[in-house]
Amino acid sequence: MCGIVGIVGRGEVAYDLYDALTVLQHRGQDAAGIVTCEGDHVRSRKSNGLVRDVFHQGHMNQLKGNMGIAHVRYPTAGTSSSAEAQPMYVNSPFGICLAHNGNLINDDELNEDLFRADRRHINTSSDSEVLLNVFAHELQDVAGMQPAPEEIFKAIERVHERAVGAYAVVMMIIGHGIVGFRDPNGIRPVCYGKRQTASGVEYMIASESVALSVLGFEFIRDIRPGEVIYIQTNGTLHTKQCASSPTYHPCIFEHVYLARPDSIIDGISVYKARLKMGDKLADKILRLYPKHDIDVVIPIPDTSCTAALPLAHRLDVKYREGFVKNRYIGRTFIMPEQQERIRSVRRKYSTVELEFKDKNVLLVDDSIVRGTTSKQIVQMARDAGARKVYLASAAPPVRYPNVYGIDMPSACEFVAHGNSEEEIAEYIGVDWLVYQDMDDLEACALGINENVTEFDSSVFNGHYVTGGVDESYLSRLETKRSDGAKTRQANIDLEVIELPNQA
Repeated sequence: MCGIVGIVGRGEVAYDLYDALTVLQHRGQDAAGIVTCEGDHVRSRKSNGLVRDVFHQGHMNQLKGNMGIAHVRYPTAGTSSSAEAQPMYVNSPFGICLAHNGNLINDDELNEDLFRADRRHINTSSDSEVLLNVFAHELQDVAGMQPAPEEIFKAIERVHERAVGAYAVVMMIIGHGIVGFRDPNGIRPVCYGKRQTASGVEYMIASESVALSVLGFEFIRDIRPGEVIYIQTNGTLHTKQCASSPTYHPCIFEHVYLARPDSIIDGISVYKARLKMGDKLADKILRLYPKHDIDVVIPIPDTSCTAALPLAHRLDVKYREGFVKNRYIGRTFIMPEQQERIRSVRRKYSTVELEFKDKNVLLVDDSIVRGTTSKQIVQMARDAGARKVYLASAAPPVRYPNVYGIDMPSACEFVAHGNSEEEIAEYIGVDWLVYQDMDDLEACALGINENVTEFDSSVFNGHYVTGGVDESYLSRLETKRSDGAKTRQANIDLEVIELPNQA
């Protein structure tokens, strides 16, 4: 889950790129980067940290140019080292920068091919660098002295044939234009829009539509699965379908948790989908507990607030915001280490005791992954005086690893791994627990875009739409994603001597 943006403008684009990254900050808080192009000259600034901390006035003054791409990251493949912050750059052919959201599942195989057949060296453990070099090799193989649109499209056709996994990408070809494309299953989101200025039309590509609207760009549409958008420096727009058998399998977890509620992804309103999740969840609670004794519904902010409101209305009980969230603490789900997540829960939330005292409280969350955060929040509710504490999840149990760009832990760290719902409830410490049904969750986002008939719901049902995910792959993934592995890698990263970033 990263955020990407690219702009071909008529004036300086650095501040627009910066503003777009702040809108997409929820998609990654580990690192941020901007690369701009002025003629044939490239300027770059990237480092670990939040957008506001990475870019100071001196950096912004140096990021000249009317074309650029930008990225916010949280690590999925690779490490949290600033050496793997994006956008990434390769000098041949032409000079290409890339920002990538997603994850390749055959990056080890591609890395081997790049070394043995393509004679290219990969300097990091990031699959984004692999993807960049695959494209660079294919473009070098087909392009002449100047990269024509058809040559770019041909190169990405070959990328689709070689790369397996999820990828939403923006690339900048120095002095020529910006390219945006999406994997043939459309797993990760990306869209584009335009803005009319006195000097001409400007184009923007971004992970979510909200980035376009905030910056005053008119939303055109989502980039379709397998499709390529090429915007030349003169503002000429080219599009082509470059996959042989594209299908829609957007990630359902974008609607559950990842995306902002004011975004529209593949024609589906994230906000409306979450409202429907609340309705469906209330229907299930009424089926299971028709004579419930719930006094108040309280969401665990922020993502679940949208679902909790219609749920309370359907149950005919009060909706109250009993948790106050510290806006200056990051999303605990994407924090790199378990101990940091645990410490952050108490720093992140405090309770309004009068909403809990002597009441039977239904807490609503968007999903439950490890269960450690839920356990602490339930205890906070009891400490605030709740008589009984119930918990409802707007998503089904998370039982399977995500391999398409969400850094969920290894399966053995999921609270639902090998446990029944009753055992999960006992661990978390609630009087009862209700999960959303899988069919109901998908129904919340279906029927709006006729092209979307199924989702990537692999974290819930274990079905990986790309294929190529077997027990051997999942076992290798587990060795990289466990909290112990991340702690060991973090210690290694601390020992790496890095050259200072040059603005």
